[in-house]
Amino acid sequence: MQREAIRVEPFSTYLERRQAPVTPVIRCGGTVYVSGLPPFDPDTGEIRAVSIERQAELVLDQLKLCLEAAGTSLSNVLKCNVYCTSAEKFAAVNAIYARYFPIDPPARIFICVPGWPGPFDIEIDCVATM
Repeated sequence: MQREAIRVEPFSTYLERRQAPVTPVIRCGGTVYVSGLPPFDPDTGEIRAVSIERQAELVLDQLKLCLEAAGTSLSNVLKCNVYCTSAEKFAAVNAIYARYFPIDPPARIFICVPGWPGPFDIEIDCVATM
């Protein structure tokens, strides 16, 4: 099976601007791997200090766009890994997450991390089928 890196705009450009050595999406065979991305402002690519609810929306919107660029969708997600800076944010993240996966949500883990070099609290990566 051939591994295929998929460019997803505007995120690929935002990552290049930061010299981040990451590809937003890799497709191999019938499987799609989406990298965790910070909650980029969709208009500017900046990362702004916003509520956890807005951060979760931005990250899940980005995840959706990445999946669509690879030819799949949120309904084909098998597993998500949610990385967040505090367990206290779990309920707020969960409420937003449930809107994106209303029926038969994928397997998931919520992992608390110490933080990132920027004003954000969440990243979500996933594995999906085609």
